[in-house]
Amino acid sequence: MKLVKFKAILVLFIAAILLLAGCSSSSSGDKTSDGKVKLRFATWDVGDDVSLQQDMIDKFNEANENIEVVLEAYGSEYDTKITAGMGAKDAPDIMYMWNYPQYKDALEPLDSYIEKEGAEYKDNFYETLWNYNSADGQILGLPVGYTTHVVYYNKAIFDEAGVDYPKSGWTWEDLQETAKKISNKDSKVSGFAFSGKPDPYDFEMFLWGNNTSYVDKDGNLNGNLNSKQSVEVFEMFQNMAKDGSAIPTEGSGSQEMKSGKVAMFVYGAWGLTPLKEAGIDYGVVELPSFKGGKSVSILSSSGVSISKNSEHKEEAFEFLKFWTNEEANKERIGFELPVLKSVVESEQLEQDPVKSVFYSMLEKSDGYTPASFIVEDWSKVSENLTQTFESIFNPSTLQNPKEALDSAVE
Repeated sequence: MKLVKFKAILVLFIAAILLLAGCSSSSSGDKTSDGKVKLRFATWDVGDDVSLQQDMIDKFNEANENIEVVLEAYGSEYDTKITAGMGAKDAPDIMYMWNYPQYKDALEPLDSYIEKEGAEYKDNFYETLWNYNSADGQILGLPVGYTTHVVYYNKAIFDEAGVDYPKSGWTWEDLQETAKKISNKDSKVSGFAFSGKPDPYDFEMFLWGNNTSYVDKDGNLNGNLNSKQSVEVFEMFQNMAKDGSAIPTEGSGSQEMKSGKVAMFVYGAWGLTPLKEAGIDYGVVELPSFKGGKSVSILSSSGVSISKNSEHKEEAFEFLKFWTNEEANKERIGFELPVLKSVVESEQLEQDPVKSVFYSMLEKSDGYTPASFIVEDWSKVSENLTQTFESIFNPSTLQNPKEALDSAVE
C-alpha cells in the first residue's frame, strides 16, 4: 500500500511540474559563439543507436548554416531528466516522446506546422500513427518508429509436430486447436506462451479484437472492463493455461521462445533480431480474430516533439522534418520499422514475408485509442489492473475472471 501511495504522489508531483513548465519560459535555445541557433535534442537511446543518431545530426548541422543541434543521451534516466528539465524551465528544445498524455502540457502542438507542409506531407505517414502521437485532439509529435504485435511461431516445432503453419485470417479457435496439437508433455514443448503478468497497456488489444475495451469514451471502467466480451477474453487465456495448451510466463514469452520449447507467442518487432541471434527459425502471422471480432493490435509508437517553451520552434520543426524524412527512415531501417509509406514502397517492405505482417496489422489497427490516453489517472488504474490480471492468470490462484474484473471496477 505504501508503494501505491508513493507512486500516486509521484504522478501528482510530475503533473504539477509539467503544469508549471507549460506556463513558464525556457532558457533553452541559446546561440553558439558563431551566432547559430543552438537546439538541444534529448534521446532515450543508448549504444549503437546513439552513434547512428549523432552521425545523422552531424549531417543536419553541416547542411544548415544557421542551426546547430546538440545531442543529449539520457538513456534509462530519460523520463527523470525530461521531467526535471521541464520543472526547472530548462527542457530540451526537441525530445523523443511516447507518453503524450503525461507530458502534453509541456509540448508544442504541431498541427499548424504540419498544415503548412501540405496534405501530401501528412498523408505519407501511416494514419494509425497520428492517434498515438496526439493528446486532447492535438498532434504533439511527428512519428519516428512503431511496432504492432504479431504471432511468432517456431517453424521447427511445427514441422516436427506435422502441423501446418498459421495463416492470415485465422481465429483464436484455430490458435487454441493448434496449441493443443503441438503441446507435448514428454518433450516439454508448449503450444503457446503468454504473459502471466501482462502489461495492461498491451493486453487491451485482445479486448479490442472482441469488440470491447477497458473504458468507454468517458473513461468508465464499469460495463467495459467487466463486459461479457471482456470476460470471454480472460476466460480464453485462463482456460488455455488450465488445459495445458499454453503457459503463463513471467515476461512476454520471448525467453521461452528462444529456448526452443514454445511454438507460439505474441510480441512486437523487438523479437526479430533476438530470435534470429538465438538460432530460431521463425515466422510471423497476423493476430487471430475472435468470432464476430477483428484482428487488431496495440501500437508501441515513438515520436519527436518540441518543448512548448523552446525559443526557436520554427528551427526545431525544421529538425523534426529532417529527423522523420525519407533518408532518416532509411538510415534507421536496421533499428526500427519505417513510418513513411514512400519508404515502405521503395524498400519493398510490403513484399518482405516478415516485416509486411507488421504493416498489415498497422492498417488493421486504425481508429483505436488506448485507455491510457483517456483515463486521467492511468498510472493508478494500470497498477490495479496488473494485480487483477495476475490473480486471473497465476497458476496458484486462477481467480474467476468475472469476479476479478467486477472487483476491479468497484
